[in-house]
Amino acid sequence: MKKICIKSIVACLLGTLATTFCISCADMLDEKGFSFVNDKNIENNDEGAQQWATGAFSVLTYEVFRWDAFPHVLDFDCDYMTGPDWAFGKFGSGNFQDDDHAQQMWEKMYNMIHRCNLGIENVEAMTGTTPRGKDNAIGEMQVLRAYAYFLLVRAFGPIPIRDHTINSGLSDIHQPRQPIDSVYHYIIANLQQAEQRLYKNTDREFSLGHVSAGTAASLLAKVYLTMASGAVPTGEKVIVRGGKAFEKVAGEKVYTNPVAIEHQKTQLEGYDKIDYMKYFTLARDKAKEVIDGKYGSYDLLPYDALWVIGNRNKVEHIWSLQTVSNDDIYGVSFGEGYAGVLGTAGETYGLHHGMRNHWYKLFEPQDYRITKGVMHRWQRYHAVDYHGGSYYPNTDEWKKKAQGYTNDEGKWVAPVAPFNDGLSYESKNDNNYLAYLTKYTYVSDRTKKRADIYFPFLRFADVLLIYAEAANEANNGPTSEALNALNRVRVRSNATPKSLTGVGNINDKVFFRSAVLEERAMEFAEEGDRRWDLIRWGIYLPVMNAIGGTDEVDI
Repeated sequence: MKKICIKSIVACLLGTLATTFCISCADMLDEKGFSFVNDKNIENNDEGAQQWATGAFSVLTYEVFRWDAFPHVLDFDCDYMTGPDWAFGKFGSGNFQDDDHAQQMWEKMYNMIHRCNLGIENVEAMTGTTPRGKDNAIGEMQVLRAYAYFLLVRAFGPIPIRDHTINSGLSDIHQPRQPIDSVYHYIIANLQQAEQRLYKNTDREFSLGHVSAGTAASLLAKVYLTMASGAVPTGEKVIVRGGKAFEKVAGEKVYTNPVAIEHQKTQLEGYDKIDYMKYFTLARDKAKEVIDGKYGSYDLLPYDALWVIGNRNKVEHIWSLQTVSNDDIYGVSFGEGYAGVLGTAGETYGLHHGMRNHWYKLFEPQDYRITKGVMHRWQRYHAVDYHGGSYYPNTDEWKKKAQGYTNDEGKWVAPVAPFNDGLSYESKNDNNYLAYLTKYTYVSDRTKKRADIYFPFLRFADVLLIYAEAANEANNGPTSEALNALNRVRVRSNATPKSLTGVGNINDKVFFRSAVLEERAMEFAEEGDRRWDLIRWGIYLPVMNAIGGTDEVDI
């Protein structure tokens, strides 16, 4: 036996049943004498059980997120995101079904479900595992299976449930679509079992980067909230800031400010059998258990530490996609559109998909989510020859910062850093100048198209806002605890805390509900939530139609 150094837990996490066998991380480990494995030679022990789970989870990276279908299919079709016509054309016109990305949602999720069913059946048959090791492996696959069904039922409504593989003989290949409430009950059962089976993130046996009991509980709270809000009867109100994106003044496009518009909710079809007050209460209580530490230790990270590589899978990041930089299989390419790929001189390629001007204007000027979370300067590759640069937003304030100006005393004030680099900066009102986010720039090497972006599936900030929203609904109005949960997210980003008293208070169920949904839009931009928040509250159509046909960049 010779010694081998295992440098990264990510390499372990991403192993599949058709790739190199992976062992738990340590500084120095004995090298195994084999490389390729199949279901015939997976060891009958805890390590083998974990390999089945890892094989199922690797589908997320090498199949679901490997190409650009995800997260586009989760993100694009909402009120606050935009980009070029070639990317947003079909989604921008509300044509969710007529797109190959939407087809990927169906196919890839059922592929993932099959891998989970296959893994669970094989692990259940194992005789050489410890009870705890077997439980944890099965629990991991139950979380992944529940997540796949959650995305499917949100997108497609009634769907077939496949809880066994076809070859097992325990499931008929011809499965009818099941009612929405039945699908949710199946999801709940998986997550309830998983939260009991899985290691907590504080347990000695827990491996960083894997799902945990806290993951199952947090996803369960989100499922409860989705069910409840979808089932709220028609007629409830939600206020959303939006409306017409621009006006034409002397032939020029002038961006507008978002205005508060009251929308009437429509109960979602198929959700009428769901007791919404019961599930708001369950969502509130489950989120509170996660907040109180029943399932492990979680907290918010300081804003400056939120996306840095060293904090991946730590404290706030309950569950993220695990990826590898510059790897053809386990690297992701969506970063080119969301964050841009850098050339050798720092010039930017890609950088197409961003947030709308209306989204940017939701924030107070001191909020870190725009002061630090939005790119205010970049240089596109085609501007290198003429020493050009771009800035955002296209306002007088930022024009002075980027181009300099003559003050009231007639003195020239030079551009401020980082615009004092000798480039000639400009900004326009078109689809090359959007609120591009920095959260996906935190990768090992921005010159690589296949990046190690740890796309967030669940963050502790989500749990706090789930609690705030559910407590407001379950208690028929905001409580001090709900307000505190909302403000924990706001204060982390240097936003002014909301109040239940005084001017501009949100001491009303509708006002508080609307404030939480707006906070979610600001906090989870480009994290695959906004479209589904609008849909679950039954306001997707009126919010989208309030834009008035096209957004700022004519999408």
